[in-house]
Amino acid sequence: MVVLDGARVVVAGLGVSGRAALEVLTARGARVVTVDVRAADADAADPARFVADGGLDRVDLVVASPGWSPHDPLLVSAGERGVPVWSEVELAWQVRVDRTHGHGPAPWLAVTGTNGKTTTVGMLESILQAGGEQALAVGNVGTPVVLAATDPDLDVLAVELSSFQLHFTHSMSAQAAAVLNVAPDHLDWHGSLEAYAADKGRIFERAQVACVYNVADPRTESLVRDADVLDGAVAVGFTVGTPGVGQVGAVEDVLVDRGFSRLRHTHAAELGTLADLDRLAGPDGTVPPHVVQDALAAACLALAHGVTPAAIREGLRAYAPGAHRIVTVAEVDGVAYVDDSKATNAHAAAASLGSFDQGSVVWIAGGLAKGASFDELVIARRDRLRAAVLIGTDRAPLRDALARHAPEVTVVEVDGGDTGTVMTRAVQSARRLAAVAGTDERVSVLLAPACASMDQFASYAARGEAFVAAVHALTADAPGA
Repeated sequence: MVVLDGARVVVAGLGVSGRAALEVLTARGARVVTVDVRAADADAADPARFVADGGLDRVDLVVASPGWSPHDPLLVSAGERGVPVWSEVELAWQVRVDRTHGHGPAPWLAVTGTNGKTTTVGMLESILQAGGEQALAVGNVGTPVVLAATDPDLDVLAVELSSFQLHFTHSMSAQAAAVLNVAPDHLDWHGSLEAYAADKGRIFERAQVACVYNVADPRTESLVRDADVLDGAVAVGFTVGTPGVGQVGAVEDVLVDRGFSRLRHTHAAELGTLADLDRLAGPDGTVPPHVVQDALAAACLALAHGVTPAAIREGLRAYAPGAHRIVTVAEVDGVAYVDDSKATNAHAAAASLGSFDQGSVVWIAGGLAKGASFDELVIARRDRLRAAVLIGTDRAPLRDALARHAPEVTVVEVDGGDTGTVMTRAVQSARRLAAVAGTDERVSVLLAPACASMDQFASYAARGEAFVAAVHALTADAPGA
């Protein structure tokens, strides 16, 4: 473990993770200087000016918050000077404390991927707790990992990690790690899909027991093959189909293990059934394939930790999904209004749209595209679309993709104007497009933006809440309300 007492440390960024890092560093006697243009209490605001004024002189360490690009002048200058740059995750790994009941620090079960991370670590937390562990979902969701790593009462951590967090993580050694999927996202930050995938793959480095990959996504298996793991660590794939040896999967409606069971060469050990996931079913009453994948990935990580199949089933049954993840808000005039604001990229939106029947969706989409294109999304899911309502500052890429690949789909654009009313206007437009008077069709209005939210909303949650409020306003206006 690193000695921080007396070290001069620069914390770049005072968001949630930056403030957690500041708290832990200060408690360990480090002399901390903070830099953040948006935080009034930061010691310095302008990173370039901070460097020019000698702010990096005699600095021992820089801890970078996830939003800080590696191309930022402060981080580039630190690298040129040979000053180590750590993520909050790396700091957490370096300052872990022993558990109250002994046996060293709490092991980490780590999850990354373009989509599904939060659901998977939530399921994993529920499974671990069902197995009698003091466990917590941390990292990119909930408690900052640096605070959890210094809590001696926790037995095991379910750690959600973004590519941003992994970029400056150098020594983490997870007990088991999973990459759920890799699809184009955050290309404006990473520069290329290859660089983005490589940062995701860092999660497998030094894995102790298992590396978990998605059989349907060959890139994730390739990341396992390229990883330098500890002796004895195994690769285990998850699939929604019938699993082979070394995989977990589904046989009809039963979730089974052929990756960890001692009898895996001849038998499949039952872990649960699709009925255990019923509360996560989509509007058509079936559990979407990507939700099954998340459950299987969580089961893999739990099995690597030694959790029993009975606890896996109990944990999946007890898991309660977070808000803004394919939640049916209300039904108005026979139309279901579904909130999936968490679908912040094309891959997530494709999975969301795939949960609906052909020609049944009025799609509300748009926001910050983050350098992504939407051609593959529209090609794959145009059969689900009845109409589209576009919001946000980056409407053009979506509009153009729809025009090229789904010209039959009616598209309405909602101008930014007063951002406080943009979602109300979008929902009202979607209501008009969804009108199905005199038909037996089942139509849904789906908010699955395929984009980040920060152009018009504080977060994806705020965007989802605006959608919910707008839908509730419709219910108030509905006949008989």
